[in-house]
Parts: sequence; structure tokens; C-alpha cells
Amino acid sequence: MRAMLIANPKATSTSQRARDVLVRAFAGDADVLVAETARRGHATDLARDAARDKYDVVVALGGDGTVNEVVNGLLADGPSPAVPGLAVLPCGSANVFARALGMPNDPIAAMRMVLAALRAGRHRTVGLGTASLPDGGERYFTFCAGVGLDAEVVREVELRRLEGARADPSLYVRTTLRHFFRGTDRRRPALTLEVPGRPPESGLFLSFVSNTSPWTFLGPLPLNPSPLANFNRGLEVFAMRSLKVPPVLGTAAQMMLARNRPVQGGQVANVHDAAQVTLRAERPVAFQLDGDYLGEQEAITFRSVAKAIRIVI
Repeated sequence: MRAMLIANPKATSTSQRARDVLVRAFAGDADVLVAETARRGHATDLARDAARDKYDVVVALGGDGTVNEVVNGLLADGPSPAVPGLAVLPCGSANVFARALGMPNDPIAAMRMVLAALRAGRHRTVGLGTASLPDGGERYFTFCAGVGLDAEVVREVELRRLEGARADPSLYVRTTLRHFFRGTDRRRPALTLEVPGRPPESGLFLSFVSNTSPWTFLGPLPLNPSPLANFNRGLEVFAMRSLKVPPVLGTAAQMMLARNRPVQGGQVANVHDAAQVTLRAERPVAFQLDGDYLGEQEAITFRSVAKAIRIVI
């Protein structure tokens, strides 16, 4: 078995010594090529090469950003039974995709699970989402996309990380509160939601498009605006019509509670099991995929892709 292990040396929670342990463990079961990423987008290039060179498995060692890049490299030529299986070893700050798959948040424990699956020939095929931009670019996402406030927060967190801040839950909380009260536009909604077969809905401030649940984690606490989302259905959409403090506090409280129905409220809009949705903006609005800030956009079309990739688990 040929495997490529793509490691992000800057991942938040794993030391070089721990990475060496993981590599040695995999070397006992496969012919492993280890490749470390050196820049943004490098994991996509490496995974694309692995797919075209017909590797059996690609192992992503890193956080959600690394996993997203690997997925986009593996699927550069589209989903196919010939695409290598994907194994995930979480070692970022949140690891939402791995945790949504039911994997432990510890990379050593996750390694044991993946090795057992490799030896048994076990895998799971999951659906993904794609985001298409007006310039023709398209990118897969594994668990969520965000347009508006949450993408603005991701942008601000990335800037603070470049300044040396550690990406822990407290950084996200502090940044969210600061940006909510001092940064984002809470008076002029920019977004319109379009779903085939129903009237457009305008006057929206932000939107999350989910491929699975939860939307994200705050440390050990899942935040879940769309608990019906899962890898075997279409996309779930959550949007806010108001950023006034009372409805935002009420919505945040609902997200933190264990539940089996979406967040409700007069200032909330939901779409369930959608094959396609489009978000248009009256002005450029911040955009993120899987926690990776991708700039400002004025129109994005999201589509659900069933049975897109095999996960070794």
C-alpha cells in the first residue's frame, strides 16, 4: 500500500516529536512518503500529485485548513472511485471535520483508529459541498461555509495569528465580541438568499451553509445552528435577519443547547436538505470555507455533492 502523509508543521497542537511517532506508526503498515507543507495551498498541490500518481491513501495531518486543502487536491479532477482514500489525523485548533466523523480529537488516538481501519480495509464515503464563484473558481468544503460576520471573525483571527496569537477558543471569543460591537456593519444587511423553486429572501446579515453538524466547536462545546445537517443529505442553511443584541443572544443560546431541530426565531431563516443555494451581496462580503478566510465576494453558489470522497475510518 502506498500512502502520502501530508503534514502541516505549523499545526497548533502537535509537536515535531509527536509527528515523528505518527509517521513511524504508519510506516509499519504502508510505504509512506512524508511531505510537509511550506505555504498556503501547498497541501492541495501535494494531494493532487498523489491522486494523479495513484496513491492508495493520503493522510492529512493538521487542522481543518489542511484537510480542506487535501480534499481539494484529491478532487481536482472530480470525484471518482480511483481517487485515493483520505485519512485524517487532527492536530489543529478545532478539528471540526474529524470530530464530526466521530474521531477523537487526539492525533494519537485518531491514528489508532485509522490504522485499524486500514488493516480491515474499512472506509466511509461522505458527501461534501462546493462553493462556486463568479470568476469560475470552485472549491470543496467538508463541514461549513460562512458569509458575513463569522467570516469577518475568521479574517481577524488570522491577522492576530500572524502577529503571534495562539488560536485557542478564547481568541475566537474575544475577537467575535470585539468585532461584533466595533467592526461589523449591524445596520445594513447585504445578503440575499436564492433557492431554486422559492422566492429570494433579502435583508440578511450573515449565513452559514453546513454540510454536517455541528457548525463549529467552542473548545469542547459544539455550536449547532443546523443539527439536521449530515454527510448523507443536502446542504443546510442558517441565516440572520437582524444583528441586534437580543436576537443574537437568543440565537447563540439555542446553538449551545443539545437539540434535534434547527435554531428557531423571527429573525432566523433556515433552508433544509438543499441541492443548491446562492448568496448574493449588495457589496463585497467576507467569505470563509472550513474556517479558512477566502476574501470578499458578491455572489457564491453552493452545491451538495453526494458520495464525494472515501474516508478511512
